[in-house]
Amino acid sequence: MWLIARRSFAEGWVRLIATMLAATFAIGLIAGSIQFAMRAQAAVSGSDASEYARADVLVQGGRADPDDLYAPPAGRVRPDRVAGRPGVAAVAGDAMVEVAVSGAGGKAIVAPAGGRTMLRPWVGESGLNPYTLVSGRAPAADGEVAVVRHVARAGDLRTGSDLTLALPRTTVRTKIVGVVTVQGRDAVAAGDLVLAPPETVRKAAGLPAGTWQSAWVKAAPGVSAARLRADLARDLGGEVTVRTAASLRNAQASEMQTVGVSVGGAIGMLASVAVFVGLFVVANTFGTLVRQRTRRLALLGAIGATPRQIKRLIRFEALVLGAVGAAAGVAVGFPVSALLTRFFAADGFDISAADAQFGWIPLAVPAAAGIVVTQLAAWRAARQAARVSPMEAIRSSSAEAAKRRWPRLVGALAVFGCAWMFYGPAFAIGNEEPPGPERTIGLAAVLTMGAMVTVAALAVLAPFFVGPLGGLVGRAGMLLSGESGRLARATITRSPRRVSAAASSLMLGVALAAATALIMMSVQDRFDEAGRQVMTADRAVTAAENVPLPLDVVGRAGAVPGVERAAALTQTAVSLTGPRSRAEDPEDSEDPVPFSFVVTGIDQAALPHVLDLGGRLRALNPGEIGLSSNVMATARAKPGQKIVVRGAQGRVELTVAGAYHDPSHLFADQALVAPATMDRLDPAAPARAVLVKGGDPDALTAAVAGLPGVRVLDRPAYVDLAAGSYTNGLTVVYGFIGMSLLLSLFGMATTVSMSVGERTKEFGLLGAVGATVGQIRSIVRWEAATVVLLGTLLGLGTAIGTVALLQAATGSSFLDPVPPWWLPIAVTAGAAAVTLATTAFPARRASNVPVLEAAKAE
Repeated sequence: MWLIARRSFAEGWVRLIATMLAATFAIGLIAGSIQFAMRAQAAVSGSDASEYARADVLVQGGRADPDDLYAPPAGRVRPDRVAGRPGVAAVAGDAMVEVAVSGAGGKAIVAPAGGRTMLRPWVGESGLNPYTLVSGRAPAADGEVAVVRHVARAGDLRTGSDLTLALPRTTVRTKIVGVVTVQGRDAVAAGDLVLAPPETVRKAAGLPAGTWQSAWVKAAPGVSAARLRADLARDLGGEVTVRTAASLRNAQASEMQTVGVSVGGAIGMLASVAVFVGLFVVANTFGTLVRQRTRRLALLGAIGATPRQIKRLIRFEALVLGAVGAAAGVAVGFPVSALLTRFFAADGFDISAADAQFGWIPLAVPAAAGIVVTQLAAWRAARQAARVSPMEAIRSSSAEAAKRRWPRLVGALAVFGCAWMFYGPAFAIGNEEPPGPERTIGLAAVLTMGAMVTVAALAVLAPFFVGPLGGLVGRAGMLLSGESGRLARATITRSPRRVSAAASSLMLGVALAAATALIMMSVQDRFDEAGRQVMTADRAVTAAENVPLPLDVVGRAGAVPGVERAAALTQTAVSLTGPRSRAEDPEDSEDPVPFSFVVTGIDQAALPHVLDLGGRLRALNPGEIGLSSNVMATARAKPGQKIVVRGAQGRVELTVAGAYHDPSHLFADQALVAPATMDRLDPAAPARAVLVKGGDPDALTAAVAGLPGVRVLDRPAYVDLAAGSYTNGLTVVYGFIGMSLLLSLFGMATTVSMSVGERTKEFGLLGAVGATVGQIRSIVRWEAATVVLLGTLLGLGTAIGTVALLQAATGSSFLDPVPPWWLPIAVTAGAAAVTLATTAFPARRASNVPVLEAAKAE
């Protein structure tokens, strides 16, 4: 049996290499997905560096937000009130201002792992300063900054380079005079830091002279942090929040770990598509390899090999293929992970700060997956091969033996039942959870898993469709190609498993491509239609790379001749902390569900001229808030009731004026307030755009020409830009889907090539009895047409069904399961082109098989 195994490897090396390549690429996709998911998790949660590393106690002005560690405190602190108290060795004022930074050419520098970039003061007290200069010096004058090393590396900057800071109300140009690390790390847990002289930061934060958002305190020798915290809390009273720096560092680490787990889970769900495709291709390709050798394996039984020996032979071959493919696939996983990292970085989620992971999970799991899948594929194939009688193998060279159909039907029904393990919870979530992006994303992930299981069930049923479709294609072939069409029909209908094996891989690729295209087209069309309907302004002034606009743009735009209205859209995030008033209904006394939402501020007099929002919301007065219908339902609020929200300035009580609806979800998706109310929530709220009604576009462009990165867009262009903020993360989805699609097409090409090689004798004998080269190639092409028809119909059906289920579960108007008329045609044409391209070489090879070689073939 060992000699037989060696001979099988030596004689069938072409088929073995094709199978091994399929296994390598499949395991490489699995390994790259796992590697990337773990690297992303490490980038988010792996940094324990903290700017509070050398502080012992923090004194924060007013009440700090426990749910947002990086939210500016609501009150103010005077460090001179803290300095000189018993147990205090040193004090430094601190303030945080979130900024967007860009380097040469206006290229935005994104904080690692979706973090923030904060402007912080340089700490002069040596006992409190956590920053280590690796080059340059400390910033000393206005216009000078020091940056963490991640900013320098990401922007290809060094000391002396220019750096543009986009503050909430203005944009300034600075010069880098130093590069620092924090506890040996290139960034901190929060993200990136830009350090400036204290007075520069204090003014940017809008703080009065001598006051700060918080104060860092160093305890005197022999005084514990807990004791100093208790003393300062007692002496300073309730106007401030006093906490130990260690508790804040621990909270930062815990939050990063939680975010890391969430990010890893989200990426893992997305990577599961790639993992499924990889496992599907490995099992399908290896199953085809073993099935082609059924006759030889049965003949081994005729000369004395036992069924157990045949099974062990196949399992040994699977072990060798799986082990080699696993080793090569793990190596391929590293460049795959690097490619995914670039996709994520293009969407603003940079994980390059984390190194490649070399633990047992990223290395052993994909290797074990490859070996296990090949063994599972070998197990079923070995059982079938061991059951074939020698007489049956001698009697049939290429036709498949008739088998009972009910086991395959039962197996398909069982797989469909597994799919409803995902579909059922999806509808339960859709009925119970309130509408929102988080619910839609969660439902999409669950339904995607169900769709992949459905693909597997359809693959089991595929041989049942080969007969009718093959007969249809064969009749067309007889009309167009005569005798070669009749021969093609015979070969298709008598070998349904061979045809369905190739069609299954194509079906998977078509389902992935069609579902992605259908979702994206329906979303983009809905954004475009609803956005143009809501935006009645003629133009919008905005900045590139999501940089906030200075608010003085409103005055510049309003001064342009012919401009009727100019209004800034400002935004800030708040959290609902409740409670509502109980005046209306004493029995309805529940507090609102705590959650965060985004508030949009706009001039109420200009609002009707630039936006056409749904509902009957009147002009809002200071202290009032309008809620979208979804937020109103989630908060369980009613018009006239009071709610309490926590913003950048602390808790603010607001009156609910009524409900409205933004059907585009692009301008004021969740809540609306007047500018005076926005100042109470967040005086530094950035302006996302300035909407302009009327005026000459050239004059408007000239009015804002002096501002860096600012541009004027017409209505369609700005709607596309605003919609892009929602679809920005799709580069990653395209990356996963694209690699999965290529792998599925490679699996199809491998299966088709192997099926042609399986019929070497048949094609050679056809040539011996007079078949021409063109007729033999035509037979292969008509069989490929059946593959295209079967794979396209099942793939399109799966894609449309998945989108329809997603639309039914979410009720979203942005999902349309009805494809445009040209999509099936384009998908079919693409599938046909790919299939014909992959069958061109096998068809040529089949037509050139010598008669003597065919006589020797198994």
